[in-house]
Amino acid sequence: MIKSRVPALLGIKYPVIQGGMAWLATAELAAAVANGGGLGLIAAGSAPGDWVREQIRKARTLTDKPFGVNVMLLSPYADEVIQVVIEEKVPVVTTGAGNPGKYMTALKEAGTKVIPVVNSVSLAKRLEKTGVDAVIGEGMEAGGHIGTETTMTLIPQLADALEVPVIAAGGIADGRGMAAAFLLGAEGVQVGTRFICAEECIVHAAYKEMVLKATDRSTVVTGQSTGHPVRVLKNKFARRFLAAEEEGVSPAELETMGAGRLAAAFQGDVEEGSVMAGQAAALVHRIEPAAAIIAEMVGQCQTLLGDRFGEA
Repeated sequence: MIKSRVPALLGIKYPVIQGGMAWLATAELAAAVANGGGLGLIAAGSAPGDWVREQIRKARTLTDKPFGVNVMLLSPYADEVIQVVIEEKVPVVTTGAGNPGKYMTALKEAGTKVIPVVNSVSLAKRLEKTGVDAVIGEGMEAGGHIGTETTMTLIPQLADALEVPVIAAGGIADGRGMAAAFLLGAEGVQVGTRFICAEECIVHAAYKEMVLKATDRSTVVTGQSTGHPVRVLKNKFARRFLAAEEEGVSPAELETMGAGRLAAAFQGDVEEGSVMAGQAAALVHRIEPAAAIIAEMVGQCQTLLGDRFGEA
């Protein structure tokens, strides 16, 4: 039997977590995913604590279900965002770009579940010792900042090495990917790119349209030379960035080139802006409510796995 501890752990109906996509995962999307039975996330990104507090309170006007906050630990506002999460009694925090160890005691005392995103077995084992409640193993198929391992190889290694539940991320956009993740040893999935095309995602329509038009060769990885690789959809900005890397432009200059490229998300400039999306973009074919995305994904997974799929 393939069972999941994730629904009971997080107080949700289905073991589906929405990705913490900076600037895209706002209160509207988080609440819609929560209402659909998954765990919605507000992505703090590099936003200050006051903005995160506003988003948390807005989400609570849109849903009475549990939702969480994704905290980027490299953000200069990470400390104040964590304090806001504690004060607002957010039930779940996912973390990226670092080790949440210094916040564990305070978060645990507040009753918050802590689930870090990991891209290696060694990091996951260290974090398990600090008391995290689960881990999200993210393969390089994902959009945005990525590691070096694939979902297919990372998830079974994590499942073999850890006692806490493993949630698979990277390249998952339908029930087939969800079923495969369970067969690899995961107990849940995190989905980002498909939720870009949820009706409730506030990203510009041109961004969504670019995702819908994506094919299997539409993404590239920029920033390899900086040590911070990022998967994006091909456009003028991505080609110029890759050319600069090829020419040996310094990492500092490249980081400057990539800074502030939010024009795609807010103004719809999908040529000069950074359009972060995963390889699963080629599997996204329509804009629909977040609840419909979850229902279709879970239904397809249950059909494929039959009575092997259930709650632990």
